[in-house]
Formats: sequence, C-alpha cells, structure tokens
Amino acid sequence: MAYVVTEACIKCKYTDCVDVCPVDCFHEGPNMLVIDPDECIDCTLCVPECPVEAIYAEDDLPEAQRAFIKINAELAKDWPVIVERKEAPADADEWSKVAAKKQLLQK
Repeated sequence: MAYVVTEACIKCKYTDCVDVCPVDCFHEGPNMLVIDPDECIDCTLCVPECPVEAIYAEDDLPEAQRAFIKINAELAKDWPVIVERKEAPADADEWSKVAAKKQLLQK
C-alpha cells in the first residue's frame, strides 16, 4: 500500500514531507507534489508533516480523492524527484483553504 498526495496539495505545494522521506519517492510538478507508488515504502513519516493533510494511505483515501492514485502514479513517471525542502508558494496559505482544486492541476 502506497501513500498518495491528494487535491489539497494543489497550489500549496508545501515540501515539509520531502525532508522526512527516507527513499526520495516525492516528485515535483508545477503546482503540486506526487508520490511514486513503486518507491514508497509505507513508512508514514510524511503524513504528519503535511500542513494541509494532503497525504493519505491508499486504503484510507476519501472516495472523492481516489482518482489521485492514478494521478500520482502517472505524474511520478514524468516529474523530477524532489529531495530537499523548498519554500512554499507565496499564496500557499490562501490556497490551503480551497477544497475543490483538481481542475487547477498543472501537468
């Protein structure tokens, strides 16, 4: 069971999770992060680090976020690995309060 980054990460892109990942399974896109399910070792370290609660165990995903299983797997193949924490976008706190953002995902 891999962990999955969900819609809450879009336009927030906090990278606190990257610092604690022991296997470098996070990949960075233009406005969110994803987890490579083939690299994730299910350690759970990233979950409490996410300030917007965007990371879930695959089995615990809310139904409305199930599409992100496929989105993470597909985008991890194309996006570069991120191994160091970066500053969040200047407006990340504002976007963290927005629930429906899937249409804003930049691939």
